[in-house]
Amino acid sequence: QMWEEAIALGKELAEQYENEMFDYEQLSELLRKQAQFYENIVKVIRPKPDYFAVGYYGQGFPTFIRNKVFIYRGKEYERREDFEARLLTQFPNAEKMKTTSPPGDDIKNSSGQYIQCFTVKPKLDLPSKFHRPVSEQIVSFYRVNEVQRFEYSRPVRKGEKNPDNEFANMWIERTIYVTAYKLPGILRWFEVKSVFMVEISPLENAIETMQLTNDKINNMVQQHLNDPNLPINPLSMLLNGIVDPAVMGGFANYEKAFFTEKYMHEHPEDHDKIEKLKDLIAWQIPFLAEGIRIHGEKVTEALRPFHERMEACFRQLKDKVEKQYGVRAVPSSLDDRRGSRPRSMVRSFTMPSSSRPLSVASVSSISSDSTPSRPGSDGFVLEPLLPKKMHSRSQDKLDKDDLDKDKKEKKKEKRNSKHQEIFDKEFKSTDISLQQSEAVILSETISPLRPQRPKSQVINVMSSERRFSVSPSPPSSQVTPPPITPRTKLSFSIQSNLELNGMSSSDIPDVPPPLPLKGSMADYG
Repeated sequence: QMWEEAIALGKELAEQYENEMFDYEQLSELLRKQAQFYENIVKVIRPKPDYFAVGYYGQGFPTFIRNKVFIYRGKEYERREDFEARLLTQFPNAEKMKTTSPPGDDIKNSSGQYIQCFTVKPKLDLPSKFHRPVSEQIVSFYRVNEVQRFEYSRPVRKGEKNPDNEFANMWIERTIYVTAYKLPGILRWFEVKSVFMVEISPLENAIETMQLTNDKINNMVQQHLNDPNLPINPLSMLLNGIVDPAVMGGFANYEKAFFTEKYMHEHPEDHDKIEKLKDLIAWQIPFLAEGIRIHGEKVTEALRPFHERMEACFRQLKDKVEKQYGVRAVPSSLDDRRGSRPRSMVRSFTMPSSSRPLSVASVSSISSDSTPSRPGSDGFVLEPLLPKKMHSRSQDKLDKDDLDKDKKEKKKEKRNSKHQEIFDKEFKSTDISLQQSEAVILSETISPLRPQRPKSQVINVMSSERRFSVSPSPPSSQVTPPPITPRTKLSFSIQSNLELNGMSSSDIPDVPPPLPLKGSMADYG
């Protein structure tokens, strides 16, 4: 499931197929695979494996692992207990150490085998191409892959213990492990090449905890916006654990510990950090508001009382925070995701398909003086709907004497072609719709391979009714309309276009001399 790595290799192969081997069949197959990989990255939720630090201490181990620390990548959904059991089967005489602190020389120089194992957290090292905020579904891969730095945090108390507030003197001793290579690689474990330790003050720990909480809310909100079918239970537990006054002791304890005159007087250098912590507390409100809005849309009737209680608790929390730390606006990224639909969901049509008229070959040829005609096919063609004035003006060029409506209806009944009657109805609906909109729509073209009316009927209708005939065939030589660009048709069949349309070459005026006699009609193709 490391599709990001597969895409990188696929791009190398695509370069070879396209520019070196010119194997377009393999290239098309490869690009289809890449498209599927990109879709998987966005839609498929991948399990995040745990990483474990393992130290082998004592002279009883082989020299290549003796008194060294390694970082292992666990299997999917593998807990630390299962990993330890798997590890100890390889060294049945080894003794498991109970502490996570580095051992002394007495253990390292002993003749026994001692194994130390604990969970470490991979440190995100985002590639430089992500220079702007991206979806959490994309970033989540790099949280547990292509990682080389790992950290282990251990709480340490300094000074007098405060029974009322444990956060005031809670320091964090953080050990950073750097491996020889990035994990995962050709192995699932690599040796640790460097180790260093940093201390995190109680205030810095509070800032880090608030930042992680805000990120967690924001990530879960984004997941529910991207996929409405996600279960609601994790969101319920997360939101309730923050807004419920019984559990809300988190930043209330920060206020008691750090937002006092005594602390500010003793630590004047922490003024900027205190302001940052206040800002993070204020930013939590819009994230919570968005999460509760989504929860309200997806909650079932059985959980409606739970949601209403959570909303009441949130209102109290919101009033308190906004009064003390100010109001923050919802980030634009969340707002955009909620307010706009994906481009692929926007419909291309300006009217429903039932009322959408069929496109007319003559309509596009009338507009050919301003819009060049493209070779027609049986697919979809973008054709501009012309205003009604354009139709009447072009019609006047062919026939300046319009007959009244009664005569038109009588003439219509005498027409022999059933297709012409159906077409006239469609043409009327076209005229009505032309008054309403001049938008460019995606319309369906009439098949250019439909049977043609006899030439004599076309001439008779044009001479008797004095109106232009709607026919995709070129105009007769007896009537000379304004110069128009005929819609040429692309034909890939063995037969010629003239045969497909049911016409012979003698029906077309101004044709060049006939081709030399060929042995097969396919030679005209």
